[in-house]
Amino acid sequence: MSDQALSDAPLTVHVPLDAGRAYDILIGRGLVAEAGARAAALGARAAGIVTDETVAGLYGAQIRESLEAAGLRAGLIAVAPGEASKSYAGYAQVCDGLLGLKIERGDLVVALGGGVVGDLAGFAAATLRRGVRFLQVPTTLLAQVDSSVGGKTGINSPLGKNLVGAFHQPRLVLADTATLDTLSEREMRAGYAEVAKYGLIGDADFFGWCEANWRGIFSGGPERDEAVAICCRAKAGVVVRDEREDGERALLNLGHTFGHALERLTGYESARLVHGEGVAIGLALAFRFSARLGLCSGQEAGRVANHLALAGLPTRLAQVPGGCGDADALLDAMAQDKKVRDGALTFILARGIGRSFIAPGIDRAEVRAFLEDELRAG
Repeated sequence: MSDQALSDAPLTVHVPLDAGRAYDILIGRGLVAEAGARAAALGARAAGIVTDETVAGLYGAQIRESLEAAGLRAGLIAVAPGEASKSYAGYAQVCDGLLGLKIERGDLVVALGGGVVGDLAGFAAATLRRGVRFLQVPTTLLAQVDSSVGGKTGINSPLGKNLVGAFHQPRLVLADTATLDTLSEREMRAGYAEVAKYGLIGDADFFGWCEANWRGIFSGGPERDEAVAICCRAKAGVVVRDEREDGERALLNLGHTFGHALERLTGYESARLVHGEGVAIGLALAFRFSARLGLCSGQEAGRVANHLALAGLPTRLAQVPGGCGDADALLDAMAQDKKVRDGALTFILARGIGRSFIAPGIDRAEVRAFLEDELRAG
């Protein structure tokens, strides 16, 4: 844990990738207003802002004015809010919009919004004219601590989540923590699942800090900036060591094998389940499954679920509105997970809090029996 005192100057996390692809993550309040100066410093002459209709109403005019004041030609493309926009149709809308704005390789795509917008805009930037630079301006807790960092971009297929995409690193990330003040309580909770995840993966001390300080993250105290910076440092380290998820980076998917299956089975309907809620259930399931396999204690699995529940997050399959199908439906959805190898399921499991590991080739019958018990448990 860092004891660094927070100041008005943004915290900076550097992502030291090779081949001239290194970039900074700036964390602090008021960074949306600096987007124009930051974009101009990157040498761009034009910017296509990709956002959703909700965020456009909150920050669209501000960021466009900032870009234009810095001398950039700027236009805005707004998609419908929600996971449904991370689709082939949404991708076509964004690409055609950017082409209509005459965005060239030397220009910038600016992703202004949460994880959906970041993934969608990033994938469009990765493929438009075979690669355009882009800038991440994440406006949700989930995006600030996780999805805006590391270069994973993509869209969903009817067959599964994030199955079509590309690795395309941003040139800069501006995590304006003041934008979190406008989030709904539900969206804050959903983002918090990804914060807790970093402690559960490899930093038991951070998870303990979260247990003591989560209310400050929610209320906008100095704990918020500190938590975002800690998560970004952790992810940056993993990304530098394993940019394309050939090994260690898969650990960042703790809880996601279960969570992505739940999202697919609820049709990516945010009214029923948002990504962070699926992750929260997945984290609790991953620890209970680990305990069932004798890898960690039931007490630790209970501690994880209790903390997530205290923060207002779901931890049981029965908490999915409208249900999530039976064990076979869940298994079929998991079979499309990106970590599947030769048809065998790979899970991220844990030997304890802060001691997660990659577990390939998990027996489907064992998973099925576990899911049946979880569904019966209610």
